[in-house]
Amino acid sequence: MLFGYNFDKRTLYIIMGLLILAILINLGANNIIGMLLTLPGVILAISFHEFAHAFAAVKLGDPTPKNQGRLTLDPLKHLDPAGIFLLIFAHIGWGKPVQINPNNFSKVSKAKGETIVAIAGPLMNFFLALILLIIFYLIMIFVPNSGIIRSVSGVNVLSVVITLIYYAIVVNVGLGVFNLIPIPPLDGSKVFLQFLPYRAQMWIQDKLPIISIIFLVLCLTGLLGYVTGPVIEAIMYGMQYLVSLIFSIFI
Repeated sequence: MLFGYNFDKRTLYIIMGLLILAILINLGANNIIGMLLTLPGVILAISFHEFAHAFAAVKLGDPTPKNQGRLTLDPLKHLDPAGIFLLIFAHIGWGKPVQINPNNFSKVSKAKGETIVAIAGPLMNFFLALILLIIFYLIMIFVPNSGIIRSVSGVNVLSVVITLIYYAIVVNVGLGVFNLIPIPPLDGSKVFLQFLPYRAQMWIQDKLPIISIIFLVLCLTGLLGYVTGPVIEAIMYGMQYLVSLIFSIFI
C-alpha cells in the first residue's frame, strides 16, 4: 500500500525503475554523486525515525513493535524501497510503518497514545538534525586547524565528511517536515486530522485513493517542494541560529 492506495508490488518496482532510469539519463555526473552522498543520511534518518515510533509505543505499554523486531536502529528492519526512492530522488519519503496496538496503551488513552507515537518520528528527525548540526559546527571550527590528515588518494576526506553530515541534516529536516503533512498514512494525519470535524475526516477517508495519487504526482514532479521547501528552510535557519548562538556563548 502506498499512501493508502494499493499497488501491485511488481508494478510499483517497475514504475520506480523506469523513473530512476529517466532521472539518471537527465542527470549529470555531479548530481549522481550528490545523490550517492545523500544515501547515508537517508538510511540514518529513516532508521531513527521508525525507531522513535517503536520506542514511544513500547514506553506507552505496547509491546508490538518490540515483538516484531522494530525496537532497533538496524536499517534493514525499517527501510522501504519506495520510501527510499522518493527520499533520494524527490527529497521526501518514509520507512516501513511501525505497527502498534493502541489497545495495549496502559499509560495514556488510545487517541493520545497514537498522537505521541506519531509525533515521535518527526521529533526524532529534528533532534537528530540538531545534533548533526552541532557536530558540523565543531568540525568546521576545530578540525581544519587540528593537523589531522584530510586527504586520501587525492580525495579531501574532510570535505566528504562535511558534505555527508550536511546532507544528513537536510534529509532529517525534510523527512520530519514531510511526515507532518496531514495526509494518511503520514504521521501528520494522526496528529492533526483528529482536530477536524467527523464529517471532514470521513470525506478524506472516502477520497483517500484520489488524494493519494494526486499527492504522489506532486511528490514526483517536485511541486510539493514549493510548499515544504520554505518550511524546511525556516527550520534549518532556526537551527543554525540556535547552534551559532550556543557556540558564541561557550566558544
